[in-house]
Amino acid sequence: MSSAEYPEPGQDPRPLIARLRARFGDRALAAFLAILVELAIALLLLTIAPKLLTPPEETVPMAVFGVTPDPVPDPDPEDTESARPAPVERADPVPPRPEPEAAQPAAPLPPTAQPPAMLDIPLGTMPDIATLPRASGASAPARRVAGPATPPADPRDSRRVEGRGPNGEPLYAASWFREPYDSELRGYLSTARPPGWAMIACRTVGEFRVDNCALLDEYPDGSQIGRAVLAAAWQFRVRPPRLRGQYQVGEWVRIKIIYDLRTVSVE
Repeated sequence: MSSAEYPEPGQDPRPLIARLRARFGDRALAAFLAILVELAIALLLLTIAPKLLTPPEETVPMAVFGVTPDPVPDPDPEDTESARPAPVERADPVPPRPEPEAAQPAAPLPPTAQPPAMLDIPLGTMPDIATLPRASGASAPARRVAGPATPPADPRDSRRVEGRGPNGEPLYAASWFREPYDSELRGYLSTARPPGWAMIACRTVGEFRVDNCALLDEYPDGSQIGRAVLAAAWQFRVRPPRLRGQYQVGEWVRIKIIYDLRTVSVE
């Protein structure tokens, strides 16, 4: 007889459930099995619960668009030829026709002095000069009284120009000691609207400078060139007017600034 048919000594041959039923009773065995089933259910719920509670993420498909500029059609050669301006035929300049010179009248000949006619008077009939009546009331021509000669004008004197200062002062053409540089004027003229010009009157002061400048005129009106020139006048270096051979500090001068699109010139 083999050993498989008989259990080993000290080992219960009954199944596990039978042994538990015999040891604890049917009620305890049922309670134990119920606990095992609940633990299994709880483990199962814990395993699948995160998947049920987490909402599924919505996947938005990404759309890809191709941005390609529309092809530009090639210009039609016929349209290109028709769009070209027709060549302008330049007429040859016609030389001006010389005007005939007007015939100048001949200069009149100077009159020829005729010799005085000689009267043939006999000596016996000649009147006595002493017995001739004298003309009454005839007076000798008055002599001119000699006085001091008027000093001639110095050709180096400053030229008087049209216009007046703010209080009626005479104006003289400005003679620059040093003309202003373009860099000195460009910053002030940047707010003006060229082309145009501005004319101001200034009183000369020491060190060849000017003061108390006033706007006389500007063109075009509202171009703001006059305001810019007045603001830049403190840099001007002008000689005082020369009168009777002497520089007269304090006299007024007239200054004209011409502002072009590319250049700035002074007068």
